[in-house]
Amino acid sequence: MKTTRYTVKDFNEQFQTSADCLQFVFDMRWPKGLKCKCGIKGAKFYPIRKRKCYCCSRCGNQVSPTAGTIFHKSETPLRSWLFAMFLISNSKNGVSAMELQRQIGVTYKTAWRMNHQIRKLMQGDNGILKGVVEADETFIGGLSKNMHKAKRKLAIKGTGFVGKTAVAGVLERGGNVRAKVAANVGCQTLLPNILENVQKGAMVCTDEHRAYNGLSRLGFKHSRISHGARQFVRGNVHTNSIEGFWSQLKRSINGTFHHVSKQHSQKYVDEFVYRYNLRGSGSIFSELSRRVAEQHA
Repeated sequence: MKTTRYTVKDFNEQFQTSADCLQFVFDMRWPKGLKCKCGIKGAKFYPIRKRKCYCCSRCGNQVSPTAGTIFHKSETPLRSWLFAMFLISNSKNGVSAMELQRQIGVTYKTAWRMNHQIRKLMQGDNGILKGVVEADETFIGGLSKNMHKAKRKLAIKGTGFVGKTAVAGVLERGGNVRAKVAANVGCQTLLPNILENVQKGAMVCTDEHRAYNGLSRLGFKHSRISHGARQFVRGNVHTNSIEGFWSQLKRSINGTFHHVSKQHSQKYVDEFVYRYNLRGSGSIFSELSRRVAEQHA
């Protein structure tokens, strides 16, 4: 069955006014309604005109749906925030701060901050990966000319990549992916990442990188593919799925953002992990909106 996607037409119909946007955030934070601390029977909250808050009909107590969220104390219209969330969630390759600036009509500084605040909602995917899992590592950022020539020629993985950021990842075949920025691609980094995210006893597919040598001793069914010998698939053993994720991540960073500092690399990785894990869900925007009530700025 084909999943109905949430389009810009749907967005414009749902959020026609600022009041619609505030009511949406109110409903996200308190889906079962909000009971006032006064406890008076029949008390209900109604919106106050020209202010981002609601007032109790009995005692006058005021609450702000945006308090403690990424919208807190922001002078940017709430509809602009929600439209930025819509653009970022619907874009396969991400949205740069410059593009956000052009689309919603704010300064570059504001667009940059909004971008990073929205990425906060994309952090913290949990859950253990099971079944057939692919483990791999990659490098993002930097320039190819900064790679040691010998390492580039022999395609040896390790610490020979000047100016680049290492990222370790694990992907459940047909399921979710986990990825995090790493200090290096040695066994002290890669093995704990697998232990943290993969169920013991699962089949873990890797390439010939020696850092994965201890997987069998740790309780995993370890299968290798030898890329150095031009071997890419052997029956059910391959790392093509996670390499596809790396490819999308790198294309997006190079084509959309051009440069990502090491300081903020994890935020960008989290964004693409979140989008990948919700692929085919129909409306990533709806899922992202629910996190407004869960993750505060």
